[in-house]
Amino acid sequence: MNDTILLEANKICKSFHDPVTIEVLKDITFSISKGEFVSITGKSGCGKSTLLYILSTMDTDYVGELKICDEWMRGKKEKDLAVVRNEKIGFVFQFHYLLTEFSVIENVMLPGLKLKKYPEEELRVRAMERLKSLDIQKLADKKANQLSGGEKQRVAIARALINDPSIIMCDEPTGNLDKKNGQIVFDIFKELAEQQHQTLLVVTHDEVFAKNTHRIIVMEDGKIIK
Repeated sequence: MNDTILLEANKICKSFHDPVTIEVLKDITFSISKGEFVSITGKSGCGKSTLLYILSTMDTDYVGELKICDEWMRGKKEKDLAVVRNEKIGFVFQFHYLLTEFSVIENVMLPGLKLKKYPEEELRVRAMERLKSLDIQKLADKKANQLSGGEKQRVAIARALINDPSIIMCDEPTGNLDKKNGQIVFDIFKELAEQQHQTLLVVTHDEVFAKNTHRIIVMEDGKIIK
C-alpha cells in the first residue's frame, strides 16, 4: 500500500424526492489509497449501495465532490464519465451479468473491446492471462451458462481486471455464493491487493469478509459512523 490517493469523497450528500425529501447520504467523506482493500458495511438500507453508485460515477445526482485518480468528477459530461468507468474502474456485482450467448473469454474481453486500447488479438491474450491468474483458463471456451455460481463470479473478476483498472468496485460480490466459494473470491481479492497492489472497494453485509479486509467503513442511516 502506498500514499497515492486514488479515490476521494468529500461531503457527499444524496436525497430522494418522492414525493417527500428523504436524505439517504449525509456528509460522506473518506479517501482510499492505492493497494488498499476497503469494505463498506452496515445494515440493509443504510445507503452503502447508493454510495457505491455515486463513487462509480453511475449516479451523478448528488451534492459534494468526488475525485478519482486526481480528476474531479463533478460537471463531467456523461461520455467522459463513461471513459472514466471503462478505463479506471472494474466492476464486480452480486449478479455476475455475464452474457450467456458468449463464451467465457469473450465475456472477459468485452470491456476491453469497448475501450479500444488494444487490438482484438492482444485482448484475447490478455483475457487468457486474467483467466490463468484466477485458475479458470480451462473454462475459456465454455458458454457462460455452463458454469457454476463460483466460476461465474471468478469470470466476472477476470472481466473487471481486463483494462487494468485503478480501482475495482464490488457490490456484495459474495452475496450469492456459498461459504466455500465466498472464501475463494475473498482470497482472490486479498491476493490482488497484497501481491499486485490492486485497489479494491467492496460493499458487503458479510461481517467475516469485511473483518478480514484492510479497513472497514461502517455506515448507519446514511452516515459513516466508524
